[in-house]
Amino acid sequence: MAFLDFKNVRIAGFSAGVPKRVVSNEGDVVRSSNYDAAQFVELTGVRERRYSETLTTSDLCYYAAERLVSDLHWDKQEIDALIFVSQSADYVLPATSCILQDRLGLSKECYCDDSALGCSGWVYGLSHVASLVSAGTIRKALLCCGDAKLRFALDSNYKADPLFGHAGTVTAMEYSEDAERIMCHYGTDGSGFDAVIIPDGGARCPASSESWKIENIDGVPLQRLQTRMNGMDVFSFGISTAPKSVKKLAEHFNFDYLDYDYFLFHQANMKMNAVIEKKLKLDHEKVPYSMPRFGNTSSASIPLTIVTELKGKVENAPTKFIACGFGVGLSWGTVAFKTDKLVVSELVEVSDDEVDKIHVV
Repeated sequence: MAFLDFKNVRIAGFSAGVPKRVVSNEGDVVRSSNYDAAQFVELTGVRERRYSETLTTSDLCYYAAERLVSDLHWDKQEIDALIFVSQSADYVLPATSCILQDRLGLSKECYCDDSALGCSGWVYGLSHVASLVSAGTIRKALLCCGDAKLRFALDSNYKADPLFGHAGTVTAMEYSEDAERIMCHYGTDGSGFDAVIIPDGGARCPASSESWKIENIDGVPLQRLQTRMNGMDVFSFGISTAPKSVKKLAEHFNFDYLDYDYFLFHQANMKMNAVIEKKLKLDHEKVPYSMPRFGNTSSASIPLTIVTELKGKVENAPTKFIACGFGVGLSWGTVAFKTDKLVVSELVEVSDDEVDKIHVV
């Protein structure tokens, strides 16, 4: 059973960066010819999202990290680890975490690593960082999560799927013997690997001339280098797995999840999340959502929701959170954690012309 229990790890702060450009799902052009704006907004809850054709995930994480490190008054040379979780890395090689280490001016003794997980990525990344910090040799660390610029330059009419938005987030964690425990539950079902997939471009199916040909997938023209999703499979997976994971975590660690202050679910689809809420019998006021304004932001969705929906509510008093991420893999995870004297930075909005070109080759 994949239950993890971390001690001596304090979550110190959250920050998030998004492109300044706002794309409206009710007025802007999207990729599908049979797109019904009113119906889409009603079904998903996504009215608008942030989008950039220039900024990468690492750009957004960079600006978010600069803001959070400043707000925490941390010395950059004391940051011992940086974990980057994204499906849109800067390059196939090298790891984007290495680029961020240099760009942020962190120590050359910094531990850096990348993960390609998607919607469950923040919850998995949290355990990765917690495992490093809990021993005490790594004292401060940054978890950078999100997705932004597409990996392939496609036709000029493609503005991104109306469900997905661009964001980069940073979670700061540090060693503290007074910290509350962090309790986790994880799971994986690789039999559903093709429920969310980019078919070509990896070692299994290398990119070829065929990869650029348009296929009609549920009325949407897609190339094999673009993400495709079996929506019904993902919906069934989410409404089944997320509630079970929350209940298993509470049962294993012997606590009442209804006593917690806030429940942070991956912002996948408002209809899906409404079912999850109902199954867990949650008070709707305890379940904040960033999706209407930012869309599905993959591994950024949980920390982005804290920054945009809970700033001003959770900084000055002890707060209990349960967070659950689920998606591509198929993978899922739930974490229960408590914060005190939390730093939540103001949302950083980044213009396309602010991008630093120094790491472009």
